[in-house]
Amino acid sequence: MGYKVDDIIKNDRFRHLYTLSYDDIIPFVFKYIKKHTFPIILAWSFLLAVIIWMIDFRFALAGNFRFLYILMHSFIGFIVIPMLLVIPHEFLHIVPYFLGGARNIRVGADWKQYYFYVTSHLYPVGPFLFITVALTPFILISAGLIYLVCILQSPLWTWSLLCTLFMHTTMSAGDFALINFYWTNRDRKIVTWDDADRKESYFYEETNEER
Repeated sequence: MGYKVDDIIKNDRFRHLYTLSYDDIIPFVFKYIKKHTFPIILAWSFLLAVIIWMIDFRFALAGNFRFLYILMHSFIGFIVIPMLLVIPHEFLHIVPYFLGGARNIRVGADWKQYYFYVTSHLYPVGPFLFITVALTPFILISAGLIYLVCILQSPLWTWSLLCTLFMHTTMSAGDFALINFYWTNRDRKIVTWDDADRKESYFYEETNEER
């Protein structure tokens, strides 16, 4: 972006919009995930398509495999693989940040609210980079899972990956909420950064006004 934090705070062309504490992430997610906007409708439509795909495939499994095997692969798909995907998911948040020039990138977790996060400490970013950071893991991992579902010859492992696709989509709710925040404020040029030490995110609007 070319701006540093101090440049933004001291510049009259920037107006503070919102401060988000990491302690308030979950209420923030629920607030913006419930808004009926284009990005959220698109996300819910994708999730619904996955659910329909799962139901159709589950009926196809019925009678062909022992219930214990189906249960085991359900556990793998709903629990085991999604847990293993946490690291690559967060890494795919890091890549766009790094390519965008950020270097002080930090990864953390809030075990009380059970979420993971990637922050670029005191590095302001604009809408394009922020949305790219938010969307990259969902797009790449979902595409990979769909590809594997389509080519796998093992119905049980296909079922596991369908369950994983469902879980990964729901686990991306925080990313969808942040994208929706930008969508609902799309008439504004928003700049954001994190203070990882204070555990807060700051959102400023760049205006054309001098005060």
